[in-house]
Amino acid sequence: MSADTRTRRFPERTIRQVRLDCTRGLVRARFCPDRSELLQIRCVDDRAESDAAFGNQLWFFEGVGVDSRDQRHSVFGVVEYSLQFGLHELVEDGVFESEHQRERFRHLYEREVQQPSWSQPAHRWLATGVIAVGSVWLAYLIIRALAA
Repeated sequence: MSADTRTRRFPERTIRQVRLDCTRGLVRARFCPDRSELLQIRCVDDRAESDAAFGNQLWFFEGVGVDSRDQRHSVFGVVEYSLQFGLHELVEDGVFESEHQRERFRHLYEREVQQPSWSQPAHRWLATGVIAVGSVWLAYLIIRALAA
């Protein structure tokens, strides 16, 4: 389901923005931005925007976070963007203690990005309900018009 982004080259401006957002994520997780270090940043999902939908990008980063007690922690982070009219809009970021926790986030992300489908029961029930209410309303209007 994810795009192959290993061969894609991203503009320097995009990489700078991703680095800034990764650092902001470390700060929100209460790590010192000056002593912490980002070791690797990579795009793991890149969906281009189309006329019908916005695009998405999911970036992973690994690093070493240094807390207020000068303890070093391995950190595994994620930054999610929505591509809207060519602009990167930050949706969510997070810093996790293990790769497993980050993969759980990715699983939720992939479920969220899926396009809605009529094969889902909730969508069929919604359509049935809208048709039923519309039919009752139309019948009411016809009876009222005939009575007048």
